[in-house]
Amino acid sequence: MTQEQQEKIEQLLAAYPVCQYAFLKPEDLEFPERVRIICETECPRYNTTWACPPGVGTVEACREKCLQYSDVLLVTTLAEVEDTALLEETLKTREAHEEVMRGLRADLKKEGIDALALSTESCDICETCAYPDAPCRFPEKMIPCVESYGILVTSAAEKGGIDFFYDSQTVTWFGMLLF
Repeated sequence: MTQEQQEKIEQLLAAYPVCQYAFLKPEDLEFPERVRIICETECPRYNTTWACPPGVGTVEACREKCLQYSDVLLVTTLAEVEDTALLEETLKTREAHEEVMRGLRADLKKEGIDALALSTESCDICETCAYPDAPCRFPEKMIPCVESYGILVTSAAEKGGIDFFYDSQTVTWFGMLLF
């Protein structure tokens, strides 16, 4: 990434409620299989959408896809809740983060930068996902979850100097744009 590109991206970021951001390299990302196990054992969306495993592909296939890019922009947004342990309340704040990620991806595209966006979605674009019987209806709109790719977010945050826990009333949402 050139200095000019970085400055342009930082100008774009200024228009959004991004708390922290860092530029990384895809080689900085860790892809341990154990992240995917959490999807399989704890997430009700597992095996129900193209944005989740196994629909996104194996961890190795996701890793290889990420390594095709030269740069990673890791961003966080924050949301206040009564208690982060209340999952339903926490999840209600996710949409604002997803709007930021969709906006950033669109802005990068306007600048001629085609980015792979990863965020918090298990994809809610369609009322009923076509998975596994037919291809995704809107692959250009879908933003898979970072963890669905097997990426260890806390490691990326540490490498980028980004905080990932504030207190029990603050939700930290993560997103990545690989370009």
